[in-house]
Amino acid sequence: MADLPLLRIAPSILAADFAKLGEEIRAIEAAGADWIHIDVMDGHFVPNVTIGPAVVAALRPHTKLPFDVHLMIAPVDPMIEAFAEAGADTLSVHPESGPHLHRTLQTIRGLGKRAGVVLNPATPVDEVDHVMDMVDLILVMTVNPGFGGQKFITSQLDKIATLRRKIDQHVADGGTPIDLEVDGGVDPYTAPLATGAGADALVAGTAAFRGGPSAYADNIKALRSAVAASR
Repeated sequence: MADLPLLRIAPSILAADFAKLGEEIRAIEAAGADWIHIDVMDGHFVPNVTIGPAVVAALRPHTKLPFDVHLMIAPVDPMIEAFAEAGADTLSVHPESGPHLHRTLQTIRGLGKRAGVVLNPATPVDEVDHVMDMVDLILVMTVNPGFGGQKFITSQLDKIATLRRKIDQHVADGGTPIDLEVDGGVDPYTAPLATGAGADALVAGTAAFRGGPSAYADNIKALRSAVAASR
């Protein structure tokens, strides 16, 4: 597995201290994060509510790291431009959150942003088959979306492996590279399972933010070390 792409760690601010998000983002960047993962929930598509574009815009000056924004909202299309203007670098959407996935991805790319597709545990892999040429990232949910701190669903490892093969074939056929990200229950035990199946980016919530700012560097190091030891 030594030829796998460089692992990216994307701490999810869902697990951060919301009373001081700017400080938290600066601290997690200093600890070695690669991306900042931002979970946007509307209380409709998923049973929780988090933040909107105004908060994303307020956080943007606190870091130069890419904002990896996961939109768990429906309908998603009316909100894409607002999150793009707020400072998102990648906007990832669920096929179920709008009637026309292809059009949604066109909109994201038309705004100059990276486009992602998110697959819930019950969403079939073939949802991405006819949009691979428009996708920069595929995110596999290894929990049902809506809450942090859930247990990793191991049945999704087969899905990750299938997507790895699809992406590799896509690139071999002349397509552009696609990041394969995993979100849900990621910790030093499950991280090697996800990367072993082919993931090259990991969203980490509790595993990254546990213990406060003084622990963040060690938390991220533990994830990287666990993956490195498994290769």
